[in-house]
Amino acid sequence: MPSILIATWEDGLFNVAGRLAHQELERRQVRSLTGDGRGGVLAIVDGSSLYRRSTGGQWSVLVNSEFQLSCCVAAANAIFLGTDDARILRVDADGTQQILAGFDSVAGREQWYAGQAIVNGRVMGPPLGIRSMSATRDGAALLANVHVGGVPRSADLGATWRPTIDVDADVHQVCAHPTRPELVIAAAAVGLCISRDAGQTWDVERRGLHATHCSAVAFGRNDIYVSASVDPFSAQGAVYRRPIDSDIPLQMVDGGFPAWTEGKADTDCIAAKDSTIAIIDMSGRLYVSQDDGANWTSMDERFPGPAALYLG
Repeated sequence: MPSILIATWEDGLFNVAGRLAHQELERRQVRSLTGDGRGGVLAIVDGSSLYRRSTGGQWSVLVNSEFQLSCCVAAANAIFLGTDDARILRVDADGTQQILAGFDSVAGREQWYAGQAIVNGRVMGPPLGIRSMSATRDGAALLANVHVGGVPRSADLGATWRPTIDVDADVHQVCAHPTRPELVIAAAAVGLCISRDAGQTWDVERRGLHATHCSAVAFGRNDIYVSASVDPFSAQGAVYRRPIDSDIPLQMVDGGFPAWTEGKADTDCIAAKDSTIAIIDMSGRLYVSQDDGANWTSMDERFPGPAALYLG
């Protein structure tokens, strides 16, 4: 089974191997875990730094930024960084940084808005920003999930962008298939969004869901996984699956996985590699399957404030 990396908002990162968890970057904020294309893992640390974790588990700083960073993705020998104020930076192999002016001028940007709400007199939810990013396997498409602003798409490594989905779809994560460049999925407030043309157009799937507010998505070897809840602050959520190449309704994950999780599985909190699937809910309860989602076990230990999962 691959090791499971759990990023947290306040207490660093946990490396879970079997029933054991080893803590790294203690008492630091870690988010947006993604592969660097060379066997290592990239992460945003303390809001404004891009770190790399080597295959041996050593951390090093790649970039310190004046911006508050929110997510990252590696594509075509460059790293693209999303920010909390809805910008994208490109970092080339020599360390050169540039703000992508083409993203700042994407059509419809004036219609974007922050995904915040007033709950019991408190401002809840994130600011307008880049919530997640993904790149197709062949590098032909780069996709940025703006919250709230749809999924702008670039076919020229960030030079120019065009909108692809309605702003009010309220997308929370975009994910390209690891080997099939034509397949992209997104979790949105309107349901599971599926693209079979590398993110140019989208179909929305709601069949089988108890509620349409979807927060996280991932590709398993055979299935799409998506989390759903009644609203962003719901006390419970559920996780669903559907075969990638079959047009049938979504079904709740079973085989020892609970019908209802303690809070939703949020953005980046479902991960898959080979036959292993890992899911963590808002309470910090980690669920793992080693047989393509047929059977599940959970850890006794909880990991409060989960921000992202990665299978290494």
